[in-house]
Amino acid sequence: KVLLLACAEDLECVPGFQQKVFYIEKPFEFREDQLVLNLKFDDCKGNNKLNFEVSNPDFTVELDGNLVALKNVSEVGRALFVHARSEHAEDMAEIFILEAHEKRGALKEIVKLEGNLGIPRQKRAILATPILIPENQRPPFPRLVGKVIRSEGTEGVKFRLSGKGVDQDPKGIFRINEMSGDVSVTRALDREAIANYELEVEVVDMNGKTMDGPVRLDVSVIDQNDNRPMFKEGPYVGHVMEGSATGTTVMRMAAFDADDAGTDNALLRYNILKQTPTKPSPNMFYIDPEKGDIVTVVSPALLDRETMESPKYELVIEAKDMGGMDVGLTGTATATILIDDKNDHAPEFTKKEFQATVKEGVTGVIVNLTVGDRDDPATGAWRAVYSIINGNPGQSFEIHTNPQTNEGMLSVVKPLDYEISAFHTLLIKVENEDPLIPDIAYGPSSTATVQITVEDVNEGPVFHPNPMTVTKQENIPVGSVVLTVNATDPDTLQHQTIRYSVHKDPAGWLEINPTNGTVGTTAVLDRESPFVQNNVYTALFLAIDSGNPPATGTGTLHITLEDVNDNVPSLYPTLAKVCDDAKDLRVVVLGASDKDLHPNTDPFKFELSKQSGPEKLWRINRLNNTHAQVILLQNLKKANYNIPISVTDSGKPPLTNTTELRLQVCTCKKSKMDCSATDALHISLTLILLSLLSLFCKSF
Repeated sequence: KVLLLACAEDLECVPGFQQKVFYIEKPFEFREDQLVLNLKFDDCKGNNKLNFEVSNPDFTVELDGNLVALKNVSEVGRALFVHARSEHAEDMAEIFILEAHEKRGALKEIVKLEGNLGIPRQKRAILATPILIPENQRPPFPRLVGKVIRSEGTEGVKFRLSGKGVDQDPKGIFRINEMSGDVSVTRALDREAIANYELEVEVVDMNGKTMDGPVRLDVSVIDQNDNRPMFKEGPYVGHVMEGSATGTTVMRMAAFDADDAGTDNALLRYNILKQTPTKPSPNMFYIDPEKGDIVTVVSPALLDRETMESPKYELVIEAKDMGGMDVGLTGTATATILIDDKNDHAPEFTKKEFQATVKEGVTGVIVNLTVGDRDDPATGAWRAVYSIINGNPGQSFEIHTNPQTNEGMLSVVKPLDYEISAFHTLLIKVENEDPLIPDIAYGPSSTATVQITVEDVNEGPVFHPNPMTVTKQENIPVGSVVLTVNATDPDTLQHQTIRYSVHKDPAGWLEINPTNGTVGTTAVLDRESPFVQNNVYTALFLAIDSGNPPATGTGTLHITLEDVNDNVPSLYPTLAKVCDDAKDLRVVVLGASDKDLHPNTDPFKFELSKQSGPEKLWRINRLNNTHAQVILLQNLKKANYNIPISVTDSGKPPLTNTTELRLQVCTCKKSKMDCSATDALHISLTLILLSLLSLFCKSF
């Protein structure tokens, strides 16, 4: 169909094309040698040496003006340009190719379309129509793909092509015949690498000076179906709950096709090629051919995890381009669908009654209770939770789940006593971690009885009380009774006798009557002994029954010792030094201590033994309850002096201790003290002589 827009306005001859603009509807394919339209050119002087050039090398204009295709062509772009030249005139005609849905007829719409094509309606020196090139063309190369036309002729000038793909990377893909304007491609193109090239063409003189242009030349690579669909996001794993309604969406499969998304080359359709396993139905699932959604197509009853051959299904999914046509390329992936378990089976004991035997006094696991559950072992629908619902008033038993076997481990946590009860009966209930679905309930098989037999063992005697405590004064006479211990045998049915013995007596102070348990002393109890801690002495005793073998019980005795005044106070220090020319005659501060406890200690009384001689040399002053100060009454000569000092505690009766304070009178020069003795024990000898003289006088 050809739409005529420009007509001769009168009968006067106008050189050039008689119609300059054509609009044709794009066919499915331009067939080889098929007439496209007829172009009428007249230079009004006989058309001598008339020549036509077409912008697309796949077309030609014959001498009679018929535009025909040189081969079968499906992609030509949106426009063709025809340049005609004779000896007397030249002109340009434009053929616009419209899609079938584009309206034609009104001049207003046509002008609008021309604007959308980006082709201004004005005279141009260089005509560079867009070039369309299929990707993946086969050799030979170079291959003619288009033509650039200069309306003013090419004499004395040449064409120059530039841009990405010519003189920019990737270089050398396109080139132009400098004289004819023919554009060639030198190798096969890949649309997925570069889909469009924006080149520039200009006309220069022989010296390289630009005469026309530059003008943009667009090259578009036509997509070929050379990429298979690919599943890039695997692995593909979906989950669906057992018993789900028909039509439940499980997952979505999405493939990618690198071809042009605007063509059928990337139009994908999905299909399930294979399902494994094929039971209970070979068609458990359906995939939406356009969206790729996988949904269930079987009834909820067939989607039963416990009756399936396997709860895992593998689907081989095919994605085909070209809208799923036979000529389309395909890609496949595996979708794994897991049938998730829901708690639709209650756990059941493998038997109604379990037996267990345990020795009295022993704790730990005594029996494992086994259950069966048809649900998935990896879920809370299978994991068991046990509870004791009867027979455990003393909380002597506990039950826990073995996480590996799901068994119930029944344990004794408080030792059992055969003499109290030789038999126990427990009622155990089992449930799941997850709640059962509404239409399922726990039945009689979810409870079981455990019969427990307690075995008698020979238990050791028990002291009453334990520990035992008593308070005694230290220094009580040897052989004194401390207390009588009492131990009983828990094995009341065996009528056994008990004997006692000392087990641990650190200081060796005690003994025990083996028959009646009377504890007595074998040595003096000393509160100040290192074996006494915080006034308490601790000893251990054994009670041994007559069983075979005999059993032993241990009792602890704590004796709190009351203090008596049995330790004299001690004085410190016992040595002091002073300079013979000292101005401060306060020699030393003395302190007193006592191992006893208050009130058998301070306040202490400090006294000097009676001084003899012509004059007193020192005195002692009490400072407080525990300290006193020795003061010289005059400077003494260099010598060593022994001063007897008595200290008395506050006990009843009080105890006194006399201690000699050794006083060294030293020579002090230039902050150095010389205490080497010159007069040995000056005061001490004087006192001795005076004492002897006094005794001699009294004898008379």
